[in-house]
Order: sequence, then structure tokens, then C-alpha cells
Amino acid sequence: MSIEAARPIVAEKGSGEFRRGWGVVLAALLGIGLGLSPMPIYTFGVFAPYLAADFGWSMGQIMSGLAVTTLVVFWAGPLAGFLAVRYGARRIALLSSLLFGLALCMLAFSNGSLPLFYGTWALIAAVGAGTLPITWTRPVNRIFDVHKGLALGISMIGSGIFGMISKPYLAWAIETYGWRGAYVALGMLPILIAFPAAFLLFREGRGGSESLRHSAASESGMTLREAVRSWRFWLLAVALVPISFALAGPMPNLEVMLRDGGLSAPDILKLTPLLGLTALIGRLMGGWLMDRFWAPAVGFVILGMPVISCWIFTAATLDFYAAGLAIILIGIALGVEFDLIAFLVARYFGMRSYPAIYGCLYVSFALGAGLAPAFFGRDHDLHGNYDFALTLSLFLLLAGAASLLFLGRYRRFDSAPAAASSSN
Repeated sequence: MSIEAARPIVAEKGSGEFRRGWGVVLAALLGIGLGLSPMPIYTFGVFAPYLAADFGWSMGQIMSGLAVTTLVVFWAGPLAGFLAVRYGARRIALLSSLLFGLALCMLAFSNGSLPLFYGTWALIAAVGAGTLPITWTRPVNRIFDVHKGLALGISMIGSGIFGMISKPYLAWAIETYGWRGAYVALGMLPILIAFPAAFLLFREGRGGSESLRHSAASESGMTLREAVRSWRFWLLAVALVPISFALAGPMPNLEVMLRDGGLSAPDILKLTPLLGLTALIGRLMGGWLMDRFWAPAVGFVILGMPVISCWIFTAATLDFYAAGLAIILIGIALGVEFDLIAFLVARYFGMRSYPAIYGCLYVSFALGAGLAPAFFGRDHDLHGNYDFALTLSLFLLLAGAASLLFLGRYRRFDSAPAAASSSN
């Protein structure tokens, strides 16, 4: 068949993907946006001043709650991936959304005991692991091929939307109900929004509409054992740690960082929503670019931009517009990060064991993202600023983003799963 004849077929296939899969994308958007990935990282900084005032905790002690979630995700993330393979992503996402919301509500019962606070966050991470992109992106990757990057980008914009609305929403909830009531208001979001959307719209194609039934080729690829033997798996695993560390550290510490830079409370309120807004833009832009260009190069450029942000934030006095630029660059990179992981797993390892492979790689992401906020908070406790943490992040981000360029060409897998070779 000529290239000219093939083009209409590809275009028709691409347009049909969104007709078939819009419901799955919408459910994934809401589920990811109201899941374990964005909710803690965007909200820790909002509650931190109230916890410090009521219980006398330091920033380092409070931010260590995120480190606790990291330790739990080490085993809960891969477990969620295995369960999604065995029982289906829909079942895991439904159960986890419900339990995750209830566990978040339990933070309202914090009484000044750090072990209780950390234990609650451990529970939140354990029951909420099924709300990670590990489960939500599996059906999206199955349905979409021509517009895989864009579909993943749209699915991930829920995190950016939550980032935009979370701070104003929690500011209203705290003013109206106090910080304890605000934790309940936070926990009700996945219960009242993500769970019903998943119940009504989230389908994997099995036993349902013929249009959503995945082809045999969509299940081709490596097993988890084959993937772990691949050097690409370990390259990604190592690269994700410094990348996630450098991007996650400033997020929950952003308000303190801006305040220390001399910005007023009204200016801070204007600037902080930019993080969520630009993350939303980054997801769509990154997905569109990955469908058209080599994804590791896209990742290198966009993930490398926050190096400028780290340099800006080390200034003793922050300019309003410079701070805005720094936040925008971090937000765009945050928007690309999860899309990129999902896209690379599908392209380099296939769909056969996608949730399990993604779950194991998510451990690397969680390691960096979970340790960074506490590291940043501890740096502030010791030195009264974040200069050392930001300077370290600058170099780590450059190294991690550059390492993606060594991944090489996308892998091709035969329709039969057994055809996947572990030699590469």
C-alpha cells in the first residue's frame, strides 16, 4: 500500500480512538487528578502552617509525612500494578478511590502525635496506590495508538486542574470549617467525583463493547522479568530518582519559599495557582509533542527547563515576575513527567505487563518525590533557606534529564506476546 493510501486509514483510526475512548480518558482524568499522585504533594504546604501552629511541629517533621508515603509506595505501587494485571485496572481503581478518600478524612483526627500522623499517611499511601497512574493509564494505552501521547496528556491534566483549584478550595474550606474540616472536604473529592466517574465510564474492553475490545497486538511486549533484565528499565529507574527529587521538592515548600523571598501574601496567592495551570498546559503540550517527536528528546528539553527555576529561587530577594517564570517552568515539567513515564513504558516495554512494569518504575519516581520535600524542609530548618537543596536539584535535574537521551529507538513487538525478547 502506498503512503498516500495509508494516510487516510491512519487518520480514520486516530479519530476513531477518541470516539471509542473518551469515557475512559475522562474517568482517568478525574481519577488521576483526585488520586495519590497529586493530592498530598499539592496540599501539604497548605496544611503545614496550621499543623505547626497547633502542634509545634517543624517544617521538616511535617514534610516527613511525604517520606512515609514514599516508603509505603515502594511495595504498594508494584503491588497495585500486579493486582491490576490479575484483577483488572477498573476493580483496583474503584476500590482504591473509595478507601483513599476515607483515609484522607482520617487526618482530621490528628492530635499532635507524630506517629499517628505518619501512620495515617502510611495508610493513605497503602490504600491509595491503586489511584496512581499505574492503573488509570492502562486502558488508555490499550485503546490509543496514533494519539497515545495526547490521550495520556489529557488523562493526566486532572493533576494540573487539581493543582489549580486545590489551594483556593482548601483556603475556603479552612476558613469555613477549620483545617480539620478541610481534611474531610479533601477526602470527599475522590469519593464523590472519582469513584462515580470510574464506575460509570472506566472500562477495559473485556466483556463490554466490541469497539473497546483490545487487539492481540495491544497485549504484546515484555513480561516484568524480561523488562527487569533490560538495561533500558534500569536507565529509566535511575533517571527518575533525580528528576522527581528536583521537581517535587519545591512544590509543598513553594509558599514558604516565596514568603522567604520577600513576596507579600496577595502576591503569593496570585502566583501559586500557576503551578497547576502550567502543569495542565504541560500535559497537553507534552502529549502532543510526544506523538510527533522522539519522546526522550521531548523529555530532556522540558524536564531540563526547571534548572532555571532552581537558580531563580536561590536569590535572596525574589522578583514577582521572575518567581512567576520559575513556577511556570516547574509546572510545565511536572505536567510532562507522568505522561512521559506512561508513554515510555508502553513504547519500550509494550502492554503485556504494563501495570507491573510501570508500578516498579514508579518506585523510583516515588523515592525522589517522597524524600525531596522532607529534605527541602530540613534544609530550611537548618539554614533558614533552601539554597543547598535548590543547588543540588539543579545538577540532579540536568543529569537525570540528559540520561533519557540514551534510551535509543522505540521497541517494536510482534502480536504474539512470546515474541518479546529480553536480549535488549
